[in-house]
Amino acid sequence: MSAALELFAEQGFETTTVPMIADKAVVGAGTIYRYFTNKEALGNALFQDCVRQFSEAIQRGYPAEGNAREQFRHIFCRMVEFAKEQERAFYLLETHRHARYLSEESHELFREMMEFLRAYFRAGREQGTIRSMPSDALIAIVYGAFAALYKAIRAGKIQETPDLIDSVEQACWDAVRVHPHG
Repeated sequence: MSAALELFAEQGFETTTVPMIADKAVVGAGTIYRYFTNKEALGNALFQDCVRQFSEAIQRGYPAEGNAREQFRHIFCRMVEFAKEQERAFYLLETHRHARYLSEESHELFREMMEFLRAYFRAGREQGTIRSMPSDALIAIVYGAFAALYKAIRAGKIQETPDLIDSVEQACWDAVRVHPHG
């Protein structure tokens, strides 16, 4: 799985072959076929594993009793930690979430993960803390900015610093929160 993750993240799913994965894993291709019927089955298992890891990362220690601001900071900081600690898994999720090879089971697992974020935004709207916009639009604002930031960091265009991450988190919060009239 780790060999496949590395190759899918570096070369893409389409150009990676099972023999390439086997070589990287230092096993025979037959060993891979013993566990997975084909490359698509391996790709789905890997994608599902990455979704589970990401979901667990953002939900671990979630301050359910906290206010919307504390919860937002938690989610954002966990996304940062995941992207740093599991760079290839984050990249795979970002680049493969609409891939043709993904099964309905993979799509459903991704939808379940997204439902956690949708529920956060729904609750925040109900409390009057979060802008009155569709949850998916709010997710796009935050996750889209976050993914673009990490793409630029990965490409070496932006230097990651704690101050930068704090500033981006604050900017994303400002983008989704209700601003008092004044």
